[in-house]
Amino acid sequence: MKKSKVAILRTSPKTVINDYHRLMNLADYQDTLPKDVDTSLKINISWHFFYPASSTTPWQLEGVIRAMKSDGFDPGKIHACHNRTVVIDARFGERENKHIDVIKAHNLRNKHLYEDNDWIHIRDAVGDLADKFIALNDVYPKGFMIPKSFIGSNIIHLPTIKTHVFTTTTGAMKNAFGGLLNERRHWTHPVIHETLVDLLMIQKKIHKGLFAVMDGTFAGDGPGPRCMTPYVKNVILASEDQVAIDAVAAKLMGFDPLRDIKFIRIAHDAGLGCGDPREIEIEGDTDAANENWHFDGPYKKMTFASRMQHKIYWGPLKAPVEWSLKTVLAPWAYIASVIYHDLFWYPRHQEIVNEIFKSEWGRLFKNWDTVEISPDNLLSFTDKEVDRMELEKNTSKLLKQGLKVLSTCIKESPEFSFRKHR
Repeated sequence: MKKSKVAILRTSPKTVINDYHRLMNLADYQDTLPKDVDTSLKINISWHFFYPASSTTPWQLEGVIRAMKSDGFDPGKIHACHNRTVVIDARFGERENKHIDVIKAHNLRNKHLYEDNDWIHIRDAVGDLADKFIALNDVYPKGFMIPKSFIGSNIIHLPTIKTHVFTTTTGAMKNAFGGLLNERRHWTHPVIHETLVDLLMIQKKIHKGLFAVMDGTFAGDGPGPRCMTPYVKNVILASEDQVAIDAVAAKLMGFDPLRDIKFIRIAHDAGLGCGDPREIEIEGDTDAANENWHFDGPYKKMTFASRMQHKIYWGPLKAPVEWSLKTVLAPWAYIASVIYHDLFWYPRHQEIVNEIFKSEWGRLFKNWDTVEISPDNLLSFTDKEVDRMELEKNTSKLLKQGLKVLSTCIKESPEFSFRKHR
């Protein structure tokens, strides 16, 4: 039986584009992704504001696109792909995280699944496979809808290395969560690990090719995917095995994948991938793969919001409160999340982002609009003045933007909009 393979490389801001190209070929991506079908680049936006390690980086997206174009993939068959979340503004996020700059520079299609996509019932999409779901049939007794455009296409997930308050770590498998499930995804939170395994089964059924490219230039520790402590780690990973790449990332963060990460263990036991690092073939910088960052994880220093979420989904508030999240009352939770994260936590923690801007990767991000890419794919940029490098400190502007997101959250919540997908 063929061993699962994960490629890992150390990288730098100057060489990152070439490094992504080498990385993807070390992971045999051309053998995984047929060139004659459409390929979705599934961008991860865990926070619409820029926050290190939270979302897909612009150099990650740039590196993947340039690698594919260089290796003969038709740009007309490549598109960026975004999901909508009631607490995250994807349109604002693609601007703040500079994804849209990359997409426009390459003249690619930019698809927002909840705005311009047809949807298909899960049983029409996967047939009897639905009978094997571990959790989703109980959560959605009448089934659910998935994007019709995913069927028969390739997908490349673009996660980052970080911890998560619901799943301990998050990566390739979790990146499918927003794209595959419809708007009532929060219904699955009490069984989130089982849900991710069900979603992997679906992906293996519907996609021609399934691949992941993970950015660890920044890595986040703490109550992610938002309120983390970011670290510069200078690594990138790729694999066709979604379980294996998540296992290697978890090991880097200091976890035992099979012991500490339930969704990895379930998927491994189900034969959906390899979650045991001892059985994974490492290509590239093997020394980097053996690092241990000794992350604290998401539960040692939880925020008020994450503590309340755990009490609602798994603790003493489950019986009196969780039922409300399946009714028209659910928007109270979306509103509370935006108020806490966008109007309170982010404005009060600007020093974290300002400090990261002093790193080489932070400077690259801040100066992305001045980046020049040489014919041999080396990056250089013109530094902006120091006062322009500082993240916007005007709290009133941050609060104003947070209020905009809050308004969008209320307007777009499915309980209020009653929008139906075709």
